[in-house]
Amino acid sequence: MKRAFIVTQLFLFTIFCQTVTFANANTTIQKANTAYQAGFYENAASLYEQVIEQGKVSSGVYYNLGNSYFKMDEISKAILNFERALKLDPSNEDIIYNLRVANNKIIDKIDQLPQLFYIKWWDSLKQLISPDGWAIMFTAFFFSFFLITALFLLSTSIRLRKTFLFSGLSVLIFTIISFTIAYQSYKDAAFNKEAIVFAPSLPVKSSPEESGIDLFVIHEGLKVQIIDHLTGWEEIRIANGSKGWVKSETIERI
Repeated sequence: MKRAFIVTQLFLFTIFCQTVTFANANTTIQKANTAYQAGFYENAASLYEQVIEQGKVSSGVYYNLGNSYFKMDEISKAILNFERALKLDPSNEDIIYNLRVANNKIIDKIDQLPQLFYIKWWDSLKQLISPDGWAIMFTAFFFSFFLITALFLLSTSIRLRKTFLFSGLSVLIFTIISFTIAYQSYKDAAFNKEAIVFAPSLPVKSSPEESGIDLFVIHEGLKVQIIDHLTGWEEIRIANGSKGWVKSETIERI
């Protein structure tokens, strides 16, 4: 009895702490919004950063933080936070537009390697909704498939069994697709393979050492893909396929 009481009290205390944290975060967001509207962008950015540190992460907070940094002409930080917002809300037109505007202000204009049509189609499909949205969709299709299967097995009508059979196959296909996209999205988020350059001018080297040959130079604000890692160094690839090594502290993962 005593043990159950203690567990209950700990659970209630945890819920109370979470409620207080989210209430404080909402208050901080309101203060940040007020500061932004008043033109105090540095103060607004500081408050939005506090919200993120408190664990209340959302596309809206990252978007507003990106806008604050953009107003302060800190383009790398603006792009970083717009990219983070876009990962949580891939179809948001405001985020897409502001990210495009911010990217127009960076030095490097790199043409992307052409993608095969099915890869481009698949990436577009992944970006229709957020990873959480795809996970919810998979769950809905998964349970729908089992429900249709149960109805198929219980039905005695041939017509109904045919209807349930074709419906079940269709739902199964959508279940597999939504699971695959949700899994890939969460895997991409876990490995976090994209980053933004923060160094004003960054030589990309042929090897992970200071004595490595400078292959080419990139500049702050550019998005790169991380393809390998060694202590203190990251191997990156840019949009045109060129790759090389940079110091870890010169980029920040999205």
